Amino acid sequence: MGPVVLTQLATGLSVLAGVALVKSVMDQKPMTGPDLGGPSPRCPTCNGTGSVTCLCSRWSDGDVGCRTCAGSGRMGCSSCGGSGTGRAIRVRLSVQRSNRVS
Repeated sequence: MGPVVLTQLATGLSVLAGVALVKSVMDQKPMTGPDLGGPSPRCPTCNGTGSVTCLCSRWSDGDVGCRTCAGSGRMGCSSCGGSGTGRAIRVRLSVQRSNRVS
């Protein structure tokens, strides 16, 4: 075997080892969801559809249509932004002790 063949063989084995490594990582933790840790939960407000009943149809006397829903009677869900999946909201609370004297 010549040096060219040995180089090609080493390159091929390196590629196969890389593929096997990536596959083993992917099998352990699939890349889905907001934090790449699993499937996203459905939005409880729209039940995963991404849209809710428009306000014009909720509060009207039977006619449907406004600028928001363009006459469909449905508008984008404000809880999930229309994605249909729940989104975690990170909150940082800051508590300060008051120095008032009673």
